[in-house]
Amino acid sequence: MSLPAIDAVDEAQIAHVLSILLEPSDILFSTLVPGFIASLSSGTRFASYTELIDAAIAQVSSWDLPLRAQFIEGHPRIGETKNLSALSAKEQGATPTVTPTPPEVLARLAHLNACYERRYSGLRYITFVNGRSRAAIALEIEDVLALPHSLSPDQPPVGEITRIEPGALAWRRELDRAVVDVGRIAKGRLSAMKVD
Repeated sequence: MSLPAIDAVDEAQIAHVLSILLEPSDILFSTLVPGFIASLSSGTRFASYTELIDAAIAQVSSWDLPLRAQFIEGHPRIGETKNLSALSAKEQGATPTVTPTPPEVLARLAHLNACYERRYSGLRYITFVNGRSRAAIALEIEDVLALPHSLSPDQPPVGEITRIEPGALAWRRELDRAVVDVGRIAKGRLSAMKVD
């Protein structure tokens, strides 16, 4: 997968570029891309892809909470193995060249995603994987949720997870962290493509 030279990115290419770097989603095409096209129309140019990512994350960070949450929901869940973009599959270790993740780790991740989405209703757990295994990410999610480390596919029961109301301070902090990590993921993709 390659990107055009940054000085060649125009209105016609911005949707393609942003979908590679940030994951394709409805909100990306309906809200983020039009904002970028408007800025390009006003003469804004980016000196690097890193600068473009920073501008995209700044734009997303300025949206109201429901739009930001929609943006986060456009990313695949950790541990998903189907319907992933090529870059997500590679980053999450879902490609044939990577040692397969044991089924018990995938089951634990599915459960942890459900627990996370109960606690932070309307959000999806996003993290900059950066070559870490899915097992390491499971430990990270357990820590975020203050759960004991386990390989149980169903403990604790999802219904026992305390909810944090959307818009509450802890919920907003988690949303902000996820948006920042989307930027980190995009910059990691640039690095893997040897582009800056």
